Amino acid sequence: MCLGVPGQVVRVEENPVGMTMGLVSFGGITKEVCLAYTPEVQVGDYVLVHVGFAISRIDEDHAREVFDALRQMGELEGLEPPPPRAG
Repeated sequence: MCLGVPGQVVRVEENPVGMTMGLVSFGGITKEVCLAYTPEVQVGDYVLVHVGFAISRIDEDHAREVFDALRQMGELEGLEPPPPRAG
């Protein structure tokens, strides 16, 4: 099964070889993602990411639904921020 994780685009930029890349936030954790398949994406948009590639643009409500479902299934390991440290 392929898993696409929703995230919000924080930054969009061209890399040195001309590939459109972006910084995407997944529940507070940011990762660099290739945006070549979603050239219309702008900062603030939500994308569905699979193995480092944004494969489609999605609306915020759908992003939240998918993220909540993944959280309930325990499939967000490594994407959610660690809990705050005590004192």
